Amino acid sequence: MATLYLHNCNPNGPFKFLNCASNKAASISSVPAAKGNTKPETPLNLSAKHTTLLVDSFHQNQSLRDLLAKLRRKGSDPLQLLKDEGDWNKQHFWAVMKYLKETFRMKEALQVFNCWKDIEKARISEFNYMKLIEFLSLEGLLPEAVSVFDEMASYGLKPSVEIYNFIIHGYAKKGDFEKAEFFLRQMVQGGLVPDPETYDGLIQAYGEYKMYDEMCKCVRKMESEGFHSDHVTYNILIRAFARGGLLDKMEEAYQTVLSKRMSLQPSTLVAMLGAYADFGILEKMEKVYHKILNSGGYLKEDMVRKLARVYIENYRFSKLEELGLSLASKFGKTDLVWCLLLLSSACVLSREGMFSIIKEMETSKAEPNVSCMNTVALALLKMKDLRRLSNLLYQFRSTKTKPDIVTVGVAFDAYLAQLNFNEPLEEWQKLGFLKEEAELKTDSLVLTAFGKGFFLKSCEQQYSALGCRTREEKVWTYDDLISLISEQRIFQLKHGSVRPLKKNAV
Repeated sequence: MATLYLHNCNPNGPFKFLNCASNKAASISSVPAAKGNTKPETPLNLSAKHTTLLVDSFHQNQSLRDLLAKLRRKGSDPLQLLKDEGDWNKQHFWAVMKYLKETFRMKEALQVFNCWKDIEKARISEFNYMKLIEFLSLEGLLPEAVSVFDEMASYGLKPSVEIYNFIIHGYAKKGDFEKAEFFLRQMVQGGLVPDPETYDGLIQAYGEYKMYDEMCKCVRKMESEGFHSDHVTYNILIRAFARGGLLDKMEEAYQTVLSKRMSLQPSTLVAMLGAYADFGILEKMEKVYHKILNSGGYLKEDMVRKLARVYIENYRFSKLEELGLSLASKFGKTDLVWCLLLLSSACVLSREGMFSIIKEMETSKAEPNVSCMNTVALALLKMKDLRRLSNLLYQFRSTKTKPDIVTVGVAFDAYLAQLNFNEPLEEWQKLGFLKEEAELKTDSLVLTAFGKGFFLKSCEQQYSALGCRTREEKVWTYDDLISLISEQRIFQLKHGSVRPLKKNAV
């Protein structure tokens, strides 16, 4: 009766909540009970299960760490480890394979794999063979990869297109295109159809070996098979043409990408940037550079130097500051950044600009380095500000910055410009520095900006005049070089020509 009363109560009356509750209860009670009358999980049960999983996971991870620690020991033998432990699960086995790959020990992998798969026949699978072939191919162990490939057939396993790709690309990367083509034909004869990845790998390898005709033939062959060149293919082509300096072909492929609204990979833009920088095409170089910046990309230091050289050669010194600040926004103010910022002022012989950067370096507690010190020294020498130059050269000692051959060259050239400018050289002589082996530690950009003075040019000329054996056998100190160049300079002043180097001059 109570149930009937609740069921018939007014849904809008004061007891409507009872009606809702009763309907819900009726709905629940109408669901048939599950077989076995299972009880719902309690929070305590769930917590216990979760704890068990965490403990199992901890022991599994600890076991893997212990195994890798054993492998890292000197003289470790993975095959003997497997035999000693009896077996490894799949996670442990492939962790060992990855470790062997990363430590360039993949030649030991075959015996370990054969032992592991023989423990359980279910491990003789296409996946396991494919993974091993991939590792061997990536390490350039193609004979071993082909041996595993042939073994698959003995177990009745048919290699997939992906497995063929590993071997084809492995041979192509080594420049063995004959074998790469052999396995490509074998794949087709076996009833498999090459995919775009097959051709892209070949195209990339042809490009790396500068075989551009074969690269283009491979593209046409791919398209004749019904595969259209996509963004991956075009990115490969642009990078290959850029590295080869084939700007017309590079730009043609680039325009196709734009017209088809394909995506450009960051590495492709960097390759284009490098190509324009190599040819000194400033306007196009800057356009690509800004594309990279707008896409959130960044450049490695070698590419930054390449751009900086183009700016210096085109007297765009203010761009060096922009380049430095852009680099600083990504990586902070590195030695290269400070060098670029100083060069932007030093190249226009701005004392105020240079000293402002030096003050900023001091505020930032940046360690003085020989490139920055020599940048200022070369600018002061060019301005014939020998007083400030002398003070700067003495600061090498107080800042614990070790001079190099460029610093010695600045002091020597200043001595030639003003005969009483010999204090720095005498100071270094007393300290024994000039008895040390000559070194070049200055960033190449500094020499690009200021060129080589009389001392450095003379060193190069005299050094190149020596025989290979003499160059290799003798340890050249700063004293040796100063004596050699001084003798040549005195002879030149007396006779108006450079004296031929005597065989016993060294």
